[in-house]
Amino acid sequence: MATIDLLIFITYMLLMLGVGFYFHRKNTNLEDYYVGGRNMGKWHIGLSVVATDVGGGFSIGLGGLGFLIGLSGSWMLFTGLLGALISGVFLIPRIKKLSDKQKFFTFPEVFRFYFGPKAALLAGLISGIGYLGFASSQLLAGAKLASAAFIDLDFTLALIIMGFVAVVYTVMGGIKAVIYTDTFQWILLMAGLIFIAIPMAWVAVGGWEKISASLPQEFFTFNNLSWQQLLNWMVTILPIWFVGMTLYQRIYASRSAAEARKAWYIAGIFEWPIMAFMGVGLGMLARVAFVEGMFIPLGFAQGETFDAEMGLPLLLRTILPAGLMGLVLSAYFSAILSTADSCLMASSSNIMHDLIQRLMPKMFKTDSIMMWSKVLTLLLGIVAVLIAMKLTEVLSLMLYSYAFMVSGLLVPLIAAIFFMQRSELAALSAMIAGGGTTLTLLFFNISLPLGLDANIFGILASLFTFLTIIIFKQRLKHENSNF
Repeated sequence: MATIDLLIFITYMLLMLGVGFYFHRKNTNLEDYYVGGRNMGKWHIGLSVVATDVGGGFSIGLGGLGFLIGLSGSWMLFTGLLGALISGVFLIPRIKKLSDKQKFFTFPEVFRFYFGPKAALLAGLISGIGYLGFASSQLLAGAKLASAAFIDLDFTLALIIMGFVAVVYTVMGGIKAVIYTDTFQWILLMAGLIFIAIPMAWVAVGGWEKISASLPQEFFTFNNLSWQQLLNWMVTILPIWFVGMTLYQRIYASRSAAEARKAWYIAGIFEWPIMAFMGVGLGMLARVAFVEGMFIPLGFAQGETFDAEMGLPLLLRTILPAGLMGLVLSAYFSAILSTADSCLMASSSNIMHDLIQRLMPKMFKTDSIMMWSKVLTLLLGIVAVLIAMKLTEVLSLMLYSYAFMVSGLLVPLIAAIFFMQRSELAALSAMIAGGGTTLTLLFFNISLPLGLDANIFGILASLFTFLTIIIFKQRLKHENSNF
């Protein structure tokens, strides 16, 4: 990489650290640190939502899907559009009204309100662990991109650098730094892809004639995937719009329910079709470059084992000249950081606010909670880096983190908010059954019928458990009333 690219990249990283330091000085209380003073507008919230939900992990993961199956990979982010629309219409009006009244900071506080303290503790544990894994996946995506772009940069060192920058400005600035940098980072990513990466990649691989000749025809259709894969994405990703801590923080931070709903619609449109087609499109262009032998000078030729998620980083490294390479890399790193910081913030607030403070309420004085929250965020950031060092596939790690949260939390939440079923025993049992089933199936790599995702069976186990206890309690109550 040329010196100018390195300087651009370093400048960008320093700018992010500067934003964190600025909000470190501006934040005065936990309202500022965790929910941005509850007075943020639709554009900042909306761009932060899409930056967090798509981010660099999905950007790199989408490139890998485009490399493997073409346009059909865009269905993954169609689930994001559906999730944004459904939760915007049905969830936000209820949650925003409740959060303004109760002054919620975290998602598990919703469980505390509906089910009680034990359910909130378990929800905080599930959400905190899930988002820690998701933060790790983002750092892993950044390390993959950096090690592919910088010839002499070791993967482990790249991971440490990504972790350092993401952790430091998140620790200093809190949710305000996260949301404002997300806005800037998403604009930077869109500009980098639209004006630099896509047009230059199109020209470099030889235009439409070469693209159509190099790729299988099924790459240009929307049915080049199994119904099981589409269902797995739908069941795993769509529900996160109902149980995602990062999303609840942004609902709480919005100045009104109307602003939050508009923010969700903005995010949904950016996810699909805009980012979905740009992501898989670049992956398809990377596949053309690979087929045409453009990666041979980098040591990758057809017939060799090749990580599809490396296609996009290698394409950028191959086609971009000095200067532009630094800009586009900064754009991708910005997307990665925009998700990593949000997930780290979510995990930290879950573990501090929903676990530590609830279990040891006398341990921290009110004026020291913010300081201890920052210390915890730092420690979790280090753990996230260590987890990423042990794992290799971005998309799988992200989907496992999603599945872990969804299978345990979705059923009790829907039952409480929309069906007024609020049994603490049913909620606790459903969370254990759902999350436990999913983790067991994943951990032991159990072969599942029809190729379905473990999360589907986790949700079904959670639903069965919840309904069984509710029905049993209702019958018991009815029998007692007859005596």
